[in-house]
Amino acid sequence: MLAREFFLGFIKIHILYHASKEPIFGVEITEELARHGYSISPGTLYPTLHRLEKEGYLKSSSKAVNGRVRRYYRATAEGKLVLKESKKKIRELVTEVIEEK
Repeated sequence: MLAREFFLGFIKIHILYHASKEPIFGVEITEELARHGYSISPGTLYPTLHRLEKEGYLKSSSKAVNGRVRRYYRATAEGKLVLKESKKKIRELVTEVIEEK
């Protein structure tokens, strides 16, 4: 689906944004994305998190929570840099597409 490809970019930026503020985990970010209107399955979310980690934008660590191991993700310095650059591009895009200046 074409829309999925477009929205996956937005989802990655959401993930980086939240992971730059505090450590995030899968269920939590799924709920946050749903709050913004994105319905993302674990089959899409976890490969996206793993890919962002493999590319050096996220770093993960495991922690036991209620007897289960939960993997937390945090933005790396490189992830924060790409988020900063993305913000510039988002501003340009909003100005052009939404505000039509």
